[in-house]
Amino acid sequence: MTVRRDFQEPARCRPDLVIGREEPFGAAREQLTSGGSVLLHGPAGIGKSTVLRALAAEYAGAARTVLRCSATESESHLPFLALADLFGLVLDQVSGRLPAAQRTALESALTGRGESTLQRDGLALRLAVLSALRALAAEGTVLIVADDLQWLDPASAELLGFAARRLGGTPVQLLCAVRTEGQEYDRHLRASPPDTVAVRLDPLSRNQVSALLDHRGYTGLPRSTVREIHRTSGGNPLFALELGRALAENPTPPRPGEPLPVPTSLRALVLSRLDMLSVEARRTLLVASAGARPTPALLLAAGRENVEAECAQAAELGLLATDPDGPTVRFAHPLISAALYAEAPAHERRAAHAALSTAASDPIERARHLALATTGTDPEVAARLAEAATQARDRGAPSVAAQLGLLAARHTPAGTVPGPDERRLQAAEDAITAGEVDLARDVAREVLTRATVPADRVRAWIIVIDTAGHTMTEVDAVFPQALADAGEDPRLLALVHYQLAWRALIVEGDFTEAREAAAHAAELAERGADRRTELLALAFQAQTETLMGHPAAPATIKRALKEPQDPKVACHHNGAGSARFRWLVMGDQLAEARATVTALLREVRRRGSVESEVHFLRGLAETELRAGHCGRALDLAGESLRLARDSGIGETASAMLTSLTEASGGDVDRALALAREAVEHAEEDGDQMYLSRALGALGYAQLVAGDPAGTVRSLRRVRELERGLGITDPARGRWHGDLAEALVRIGEPAEAQDVIDVTREHALRLGRESVLAVLDRAEALVRAARGDHEAAESQLTSAQDRLAKLGYGLEEARAAFALASLRGGLPGPAEGVRRPNSASYDEATRLFRRCRALPWLRQVDAALAAPEPEPAAAAAAALGGLDGLEGLASMERQVAALVMEGATNREIAARLFISVKTVEATLTRVYRKLGIRSRVDIVRLAAGRRAK
Repeated sequence: MTVRRDFQEPARCRPDLVIGREEPFGAAREQLTSGGSVLLHGPAGIGKSTVLRALAAEYAGAARTVLRCSATESESHLPFLALADLFGLVLDQVSGRLPAAQRTALESALTGRGESTLQRDGLALRLAVLSALRALAAEGTVLIVADDLQWLDPASAELLGFAARRLGGTPVQLLCAVRTEGQEYDRHLRASPPDTVAVRLDPLSRNQVSALLDHRGYTGLPRSTVREIHRTSGGNPLFALELGRALAENPTPPRPGEPLPVPTSLRALVLSRLDMLSVEARRTLLVASAGARPTPALLLAAGRENVEAECAQAAELGLLATDPDGPTVRFAHPLISAALYAEAPAHERRAAHAALSTAASDPIERARHLALATTGTDPEVAARLAEAATQARDRGAPSVAAQLGLLAARHTPAGTVPGPDERRLQAAEDAITAGEVDLARDVAREVLTRATVPADRVRAWIIVIDTAGHTMTEVDAVFPQALADAGEDPRLLALVHYQLAWRALIVEGDFTEAREAAAHAAELAERGADRRTELLALAFQAQTETLMGHPAAPATIKRALKEPQDPKVACHHNGAGSARFRWLVMGDQLAEARATVTALLREVRRRGSVESEVHFLRGLAETELRAGHCGRALDLAGESLRLARDSGIGETASAMLTSLTEASGGDVDRALALAREAVEHAEEDGDQMYLSRALGALGYAQLVAGDPAGTVRSLRRVRELERGLGITDPARGRWHGDLAEALVRIGEPAEAQDVIDVTREHALRLGRESVLAVLDRAEALVRAARGDHEAAESQLTSAQDRLAKLGYGLEEARAAFALASLRGGLPGPAEGVRRPNSASYDEATRLFRRCRALPWLRQVDAALAAPEPEPAAAAAAALGGLDGLEGLASMERQVAALVMEGATNREIAARLFISVKTVEATLTRVYRKLGIRSRVDIVRLAAGRRAK
């Protein structure tokens, strides 16, 4: 395709335009920084010029001389034009340093005076360009920036290539961009310096296209529209922006089932080649563009008798992809199909759809084409479309069902049963299932502008609330209106009170109120014979009671699982199956929890329910993480996060869980970033429930990162939040052991013991065996900090054994690590001096490797690399006899003892497995208690004691 210059990007650099190009941009930057050259390549409109300008703007300051040229197709026949662009401004600077013959040839070529040609002055010109570049390079680095190499005039291309191949060892770098299809860049690479790296720019992902549209001001587009822009543009940023601009300028969005409007600027890219087709071949391609999966057989059945010959003609013109083994007729680029369809008159489009409505074998496709071939309302067409929507829903294609449902509503006459609004609401509910919440909300609000039937209005309000997700504060005004429309109808009131239960939990953070609202919704639904809402309310009540540690939780789960069941609720992420899974995973039944959530995930995938899929992916990831399968958990959490971001559903929860998996088995920095993102989003949304979970993830990541003070700050907030929420079951967040461990590390064993004691009471009441074992592990650290190593070792050994039996692989490994740290300096057989014992870490290393817990393995490596322990305990004992030291805590005595031996703060931190900041804080307390000012005074005190 030829991209017209009149709508290419302006020449000025815009850093925000390099969206989705972080990886190739980084590779090119690294190459330029190391002194090499870069060749950017890719198809038209893919963003080469944008990246080239950004790189040039960033790197130009490091070069002594910058030479630029940007060729165009219309000027490519003019000899030496690119050479004149490059050297025109520096000719006077270098001409005096060239031999006479070379100077004459170069001046003649650049100025047009004389008749210099490659044939006549070939060698002199070649050497002149090479000499000129070397002369400039003698004064400093030269950067040549050349865009659109494919349009360079042949003479300039030959001369530049000759010089480039001979610039090895010279500080001359090329930053070039060339249009290519596939990997066709070898010819240009051969004409580049030997150290040139080719960097290909690939199509953008859907999320990157969405970000690009947002940056350009095309905001508020429904996700279904962004998805269609991505499909039609093929991920090409220029095409995506043109499509976005066309939508922004078009006051009437495309109707369901219709393609996007293609602006004239993009149509011009392909229509010139379409004009070269015969009339019949163009009609054949129009039918192909109207079909979802066109094949030669389908086109033949649709009346295109010469389909083979006409497709061959289109393939020769580059309009169709050549794929002899492929069963479908595939356009070379989706834009070709869209432009062809957009250019066709309306009656020709309807004729194409009419032909396909009889030729297609799939009933859903036949119904769609029938709708697009029909104008006005038609009850028969509407009924066929509604039936096709049901089939799509049953096939697990809710997005297709939503589109078909909206088409059905458009063709449904007013006054019929079901009416057009009822069909629109069903389509909106299908859109929610598919994750297209923007579309669902827009449809519901449109219905509310005219609906008068209470059932339709309440149903529409519920859709508006559902699409708000965890940002329920934004729809607070909806609840009074929904209650007013519900009147005294128990079925309608049940729907509203079920949503009020969610509001109480998410917005108010009140578990008691949420439980009561859910119970009331279940009672109303039972009175109104609405089993689906009753089951959802009971499941919500059960989950709330589980998190509260309420004794009624098992009985409520049994009620929610009683027959008759609703198949949709049974696998819903807020259904009884989900409540049972949560009960199992909190009750240490990991194998059964894994089987339960795996079956749920399989079923929601079959149904195409995006929100439930995101939820159960998180559930399975959590189960695998508890079991110590960190690599598997990391993959599942990453899949959940990608799907959540793509659909806009559950992003905060997925970021939180991915943070936990990254801190356990991946990248700790990414874990911190994801946890902070989750905290920020939860605070913005006013979501108290997920704020505590996100802070818990942040605290864990900070602990793994070696920041116990940060862990304490985060987890103290969690403790306060959960007190306010009424959450008493420690298996909900499992942060208590981490807080106690971090408190020990910063020298606060008393507070750590308080956390352990309070949590143990609830864990004993609820029978949370794994939580009790983790608390014992933390308590052993408290005992070790107080000098009771024998009791600490016994308690750690017991905790490790119990965690192993329960199947908590990562927690078992952490207990082994704590035990190894304690045993890392056992008394030697002769002197009673503690000696290093690296073999103690073998078991922890083996267990962490089994879990693929890479961040924890790095902690083991750091412990093994730490300086050998000195007899700190003996020194501390010696210090105990000094006047005034009786008031020092155990940790303070150990730190003071190591200072006496001359250890630095970093060495002390490594030996005692605490942070440097903790060492500094401990020393500050020691100084205050002893009435001294510096670590030197500690040494003096010890020396004075020895002198006596």
